[in-house]
Amino acid sequence: MMKRNILMSCVVVVMAAGLAWADDFSSEKEQVLALGQLTDAPVMMDAKEFAAEGAVKPIYFDALDYNGKATKVFAWLGLPEKSEGKVPGVVLVHGGGGTAFKEWVKKWNDQGFAAISIAVEGQVDIRDTNSVDRAKSWKQHNWPGPRRDGIYGDSDVPLKDQWMYHAVADTILANSLIRSLPEVDPDKVGVMGISWGGVITSTVIGIDNRFAFAIPTYGCGNLAMAENQYGKALGKNEIYKQVWDPMVRIKNAAMPTLWLSWPADAHFPLDKQAGCYEGMSGPFMVSLIPGMRHGHGAGWNPPDSYAFAKSVVEKGSPWFRAKDINVVDNTAEAMFECAKPLENAVLISTTDSGVTGSRNWIESVAELTDEGEEHWYVRAKLPTGTTAWFFNVRSGGLTVSSGYREVSNVEDTAE
Repeated sequence: MMKRNILMSCVVVVMAAGLAWADDFSSEKEQVLALGQLTDAPVMMDAKEFAAEGAVKPIYFDALDYNGKATKVFAWLGLPEKSEGKVPGVVLVHGGGGTAFKEWVKKWNDQGFAAISIAVEGQVDIRDTNSVDRAKSWKQHNWPGPRRDGIYGDSDVPLKDQWMYHAVADTILANSLIRSLPEVDPDKVGVMGISWGGVITSTVIGIDNRFAFAIPTYGCGNLAMAENQYGKALGKNEIYKQVWDPMVRIKNAAMPTLWLSWPADAHFPLDKQAGCYEGMSGPFMVSLIPGMRHGHGAGWNPPDSYAFAKSVVEKGSPWFRAKDINVVDNTAEAMFECAKPLENAVLISTTDSGVTGSRNWIESVAELTDEGEEHWYVRAKLPTGTTAWFFNVRSGGLTVSSGYREVSNVEDTAE
């Protein structure tokens, strides 16, 4: 009897310890969610050491304190040269090795959007010729916050000193700033991030529900189990898994979202990206563009992000929706609701395993049928041994996807 009592006592202690551990990050989670309350427009001033280019001007705006010191964010802010009434807007967040890009702002201005491109590592857009580190190749200004330390490499420092905490805050403050401008419709401001900016975007959309749309490009959450450098860095990182992984809050993301990437991306696997969009509560589109490549220009040049944003701010919803995606008798099929006419469809599949960016992806013809009333049906036989697949359809210069799907125990389809 004594042994049983001792055993039960041990179980109670272990259970209590487990419950305590489960609550270890509740304070940190609350602090992260509290960043969504940064709704007052920050103080802005001209960055006088830089020259404006037409309607695009360099600015600084106030951000959170870091190590007891005030910080600012350098940004390029631009408005469309011609507009009638209030215009939609977008916050732009760069990736690793990037900065605030006025070219990116101009591209959105040309599409009729106000835009603000922010630098989230305390940098400006002048190269530091003395730096040998590509990730730190931009000169710092006089009021910097933290810089990114690898893959959440600063997880051992206090939460409010971590780079992601400041990067998320900078993005939310930029939202508060641009939506405060009298020329901008505050109900039509979105966010787009590329690579690490996509990670930030994936994080922010679970915190700041004011964004009208979001476009995470390449970057996503759900990375602790990735079979590449992210999984190796984050597999045992509890602050990432419990606090920073966008999956922690992705169900809060109710705004229309475009997940933009390509099959061969080596950094952010398609299955991890899929976990994010499947976990959202809001509508989403997926565009997986073969040959897109990974980079800032590669991310902002395709027309897909601009068409998606326009459909949301003009019509209130994405122009495309994939549904009823199934595999029946080794045949993949899906139904699409589409406000634009579709031209052709292809099945993109692989028989490989491992990181999706390292697999060989094969394109084959799919049957596309116009069902009327903006509904389209697509089907294709899966090649023998298929392990993963998705449909791509084209409309003009736009590419849209059914979303990544995995297959197990596919029967021999050879005839």
